[in-house]
Amino acid sequence: MQPEYDYAVAFMAGILGSGHCVGMCGSLVSAFFIKMGDRGRGVLPYGAYHGGRITVYVLIGIAAGLLGLALTSTGFIGKAQGVLKIIAGLIVILLGLDILGVGPWRVHFSFLPLAALRRRFIAATEQGPVIGALVAGVVNGLMPCSLTLSVAVKATTAGGPLQGGLLMLAFGLGTLPSMLFVSAVFGKLGAKLRGQLLKIAAVFVIALGISTVIEGVNYFQVMQGLANW
Repeated sequence: MQPEYDYAVAFMAGILGSGHCVGMCGSLVSAFFIKMGDRGRGVLPYGAYHGGRITVYVLIGIAAGLLGLALTSTGFIGKAQGVLKIIAGLIVILLGLDILGVGPWRVHFSFLPLAALRRRFIAATEQGPVIGALVAGVVNGLMPCSLTLSVAVKATTAGGPLQGGLLMLAFGLGTLPSMLFVSAVFGKLGAKLRGQLLKIAAVFVIALGISTVIEGVNYFQVMQGLANW
């Protein structure tokens, strides 16, 4: 049941992190569609934007799953997978603490240089309502976010590219409701309530990290026992 548990926790992290998404990315979404005006209205532009954003999450999950698989399939030691899970779980816990604001450091990480992402996002409005929205959504998915990074780190332990992609898909789908209705509904949430929701999301992230560490310790012990046997 571990994969189903992980997908559910990742989805809930996305749902509860909705306030954070609105605070961090809501202005991007609003600014893009305001600038597009009437051209940006309708199902296709919104579908392209969020489809592009979630596709980036899935691709990041696939890459993370491949990385984890490569690290544990080299034949170097049988206990490598357990070690990877323990390390990844600890990193996820630290990222969760960072989201809570009590971590030992602040994370400022993006998958590409931030200045280049901003330029590309602004230029996307000139590429038409659908293609432009798709490009803007892709750029949005690459923006710095501790919540996204924590789930991506967890994806390295998912067991492979498919599982890693599904984990990030679950997270992305969790963020979808708030991002779709950012202007109409969730945009009216106060900063205090958004902060409280983000803290609850951080607890789910920490739970994901703890479960990964436990899973890694158990796997390591099993492999240790087989080696001794």
